[in-house]
Amino acid sequence: MLEGLRTAAAGMKAQQFKLDAVSNDLANANTTGYKRLRVGFSDLLYEQGGRPTISNEAQVGTGSRAVSGGRTFEQGNLQQTGKPTDVAIQGPGFIRVKLADGRDALTRDGNLHIDSDRKLVTSFGGTVSPEIKFAEGVAESDISIGRDGTVMAKGQAVGRIQLANVRSPQNLESVGDNAFITTARSGNAVATPATTVLEQGALEGSNTDMAQAMTDMIEAQRTYQLTSKAIQTADQMMEIANGVKR
Repeated sequence: MLEGLRTAAAGMKAQQFKLDAVSNDLANANTTGYKRLRVGFSDLLYEQGGRPTISNEAQVGTGSRAVSGGRTFEQGNLQQTGKPTDVAIQGPGFIRVKLADGRDALTRDGNLHIDSDRKLVTSFGGTVSPEIKFAEGVAESDISIGRDGTVMAKGQAVGRIQLANVRSPQNLESVGDNAFITTARSGNAVATPATTVLEQGALEGSNTDMAQAMTDMIEAQRTYQLTSKAIQTADQMMEIANGVKR
């Protein structure tokens, strides 16, 4: 009985993890460049059944656990904004940025603007790397960004938005604000293929599938409730057994 309770508790914890992931996806359904989380499940260790199983060779599972599979980096829909500093990445890859703490990072969020220091920065304050700086008097309407990332201001080239990719994007580490840093498992950032381009005046939407996310949430909730009911039933049976002993 106690083993069954432990197994059920592990299952509830796994479903709670999935609910948290789906809730995060739904909360970011309108976040520029957001990539939905991937959650899977794996079984825990098996133990020899012993009593009350019919055979000493029988094995009893100890539950399941949730496994994070990183994120799904499939392309999101492009949304035209008309803003000159907005860029959407078409194809695999990321914009190179430098975070406020000095770390090099990657992002799919192309919602860029000029900050008070005249630098081109992201919506979360990361500086496009290498740094692109504009002279005084240059307005956003004076800026054009080519498909290869070349940035022009009043007809003069001022820099280039560099795109990078990694061997295994699913293993990038999220640091919040739509930014990621490389890990040993993701591999180092390298140049993107020539097929990856930027589209000026557009942003990439979230790739969260609302219908699928709602289905996953309902499924996880029902499984959580069923497991919770099993624990309640087991608790009632133990109370009855204790009453018989007395």
